[in-house]
Amino acid sequence: MKSLLGASVAALILAGGSALAQTATPVERREIGNQILENVPVADPAIRSGLARYQNARSAAFQDWTGDGGMLIVTRFGNTNQIHKVAAPGADRSQLTFHDEPVAGVHTLPTGEILFSKDTGGDEWFQLFVRDASGKETQLTEAGTRNQSPAWSADGKVLVWSRATKGSANYDVVLRDPAAPDGRRVIFQGEGQVSPIDVSPDGKTVLLGRYFSIGESKRWLLDVATGKTTELNPTKTKVSYDGGVFTPGGKSILMLSDEGSDFMRLVEFDLATGKKVLVSGERSWDVEDFKLSSDGRVLAYVVNEDGYSKLVVQDFRTRRALPQPALPGGVVSNLAFSEDGSKIGFSLATPTASSDAWSFDIADGLLTRWTASELGGLDAKALVSPTLVRFPSFDKRSIPAFVYKPKLAAGQKAPVIIDIHGGPEGQSRPVFNAFHQHTVAQLGAAVIVTNVRGSSGYGKTYLDLDNAEKREDSVKDIGALLDWIKTQPDLDPSRVVVYGQSYGGYMSLAVMTRYSDRLAGGVERYGISNFVSFLKNTEAYRRDLRRVEYGDERDPKMLKAFETISPLNNVSKITKPMLVMQGWNDPRVPKSESDQVVEKLRAQGVETWYVQFKDEGHGFLKKLNNDRRREVETQFLQKVLGASQ
Repeated sequence: MKSLLGASVAALILAGGSALAQTATPVERREIGNQILENVPVADPAIRSGLARYQNARSAAFQDWTGDGGMLIVTRFGNTNQIHKVAAPGADRSQLTFHDEPVAGVHTLPTGEILFSKDTGGDEWFQLFVRDASGKETQLTEAGTRNQSPAWSADGKVLVWSRATKGSANYDVVLRDPAAPDGRRVIFQGEGQVSPIDVSPDGKTVLLGRYFSIGESKRWLLDVATGKTTELNPTKTKVSYDGGVFTPGGKSILMLSDEGSDFMRLVEFDLATGKKVLVSGERSWDVEDFKLSSDGRVLAYVVNEDGYSKLVVQDFRTRRALPQPALPGGVVSNLAFSEDGSKIGFSLATPTASSDAWSFDIADGLLTRWTASELGGLDAKALVSPTLVRFPSFDKRSIPAFVYKPKLAAGQKAPVIIDIHGGPEGQSRPVFNAFHQHTVAQLGAAVIVTNVRGSSGYGKTYLDLDNAEKREDSVKDIGALLDWIKTQPDLDPSRVVVYGQSYGGYMSLAVMTRYSDRLAGGVERYGISNFVSFLKNTEAYRRDLRRVEYGDERDPKMLKAFETISPLNNVSKITKPMLVMQGWNDPRVPKSESDQVVEKLRAQGVETWYVQFKDEGHGFLKKLNNDRRREVETQFLQKVLGASQ
């Protein structure tokens, strides 16, 4: 085998229980900086060359407006995403932060400071920083804590956030206080995942939320001075809320709520009377984001219609519709009004264009693209847009999926990659995805991106269909998809690979245990291999939240179900090659989940490639590592599908 520059190659025998070790095959291990590759052949240089254009495609995510009418965006010119300023549409992107770790959660504070968040190596123990006009950065938070959900008053004098500590499932609410010895003080000791949502215009009240699960949350009003809380809209019925803002004057609150509906709707709550007024109207799709201009005049909200975004703009006072933006089919995110309320800024991504920053002028209805992110030399016209299909599952329920297909000669059949999202309360959306485009164009394979039961975006009834003991019903949905593939004249049912990350990684493993004879192989990134060990080892601040979704392993009935369905206990049913990938610093799905399934797969003689990144967590955020990930994925897919680049 050829050696790579900077790589050390060693043949190792798996350690572990004697019975396993005796049957395990040798492991060839290479270390390249922070990357560890086990049983991965040295790649043909043509693979990386073929990936270069796809991996060098950039994106720009709108974050907020600046005081002088420019935009703050997050984009990457080196190895990680950093903050840049764009002074005007089409202007240069001027880099403001220069960190080895990616930055996120960027906001312009009323004080003129820029607030942002950053962790270390993907460990998700986020720290909050402010950057002043001179470029000086100050850390607001205490090392070793996890800090999130900042909120502030209109004048910026009150700035609060939530903070968790190691080993605890509880979040406190912390106030920035220059008079305190360390510049901050706790104003509320929370129980569970408590977060500030918004601060009243006068700075005296914090809208506080607690997340129990995707199907249940609560809201309170917190008195900043006394710490006293008052529940908003108390009810014995489980209600899910999302977001929340005080209207100007602080007399009411706008929130997303599914109370009395299968979908999230935008509702205004009168704080004096408790009256609730439906603002977004009756819809058969979720309202997923909204923003109100600072003067309370204009409301903008986003509706998720079958995965595609619809941006709605209206006069908040009269409820009259204003000129509406005509957007290409894709996904809108990160809404924010300019300081004077004349424009709404947002990110827009489509299947054939990566995310860019846009604005919509309320008065003249002008839609403006501020950034034009490079596609790495790809021809946008040659990129593939998906077709939205639905296939029947075992219980006759219709399951949605986006299908990307290559161009084929007459009579040809394409191999298939089934890509399953994480969450499980997630949703695959029609956005630019370099993996999908490369797979279709260079490997000649179709990609089916499915939203199995339990996915968000289709109402809470659909969302609850995979909870607890119904977990395997979502796996059966993939079995139904395999049946559907057999009926398609241009898809090859003998060459199918299942692919997923996080919960999708669990799905990949579970599908391999149930349908290995119908698959060519499986790819899983940081997936759950055993629910019991996962719940034991995931970070404390997540454990109870995950028990609501997956089930509580302390319940004997649920423990028995976990023992039955966990992929680790069914590895003997996997007979096809597997590629497993994992970040060392993952707080959600710990590295032990991947280690144990890799060991067991190898012990029974299954070809198993294992890629690890020492400087990543739950998801690979550094370009250097993502380049390696895609290189190995391409190698693996070429091998198991018989495809060539």
